[in-house]
Amino acid sequence: MTTDLDLVHGSGNVYRDFGYPDADARQARALLAAQILRILDDRHLTVQEAAAQTGIDQAELSRIRRAKLAGFTIDRLMTIINRLDHNVDFDVTVRARNETEHEDMAGFRR
Repeated sequence: MTTDLDLVHGSGNVYRDFGYPDADARQARALLAAQILRILDDRHLTVQEAAAQTGIDQAELSRIRRAKLAGFTIDRLMTIINRLDHNVDFDVTVRARNETEHEDMAGFRR
């Protein structure tokens, strides 16, 4: 049995693709959190060890590890990266939205 599937190209921001009004901020937080996890993994640090090294609460680091980012600001995540002895550089592109970005992946208006 075969099923025909439509190929849908995403925007590169899954939150935008699903119509979140704060998609760009969510994407930024997710990218920063991923970098925090990369640093912890590269150094083979547990959340306990990272908390001791950075002074960041162990519970906060655990929330990042579980991708529970709702309570984090971009600034807070950048502070954590800085305390892990890394800098953050941004490349920012601002562009006008086009009409199709107001539709979700199934083509329905939000």
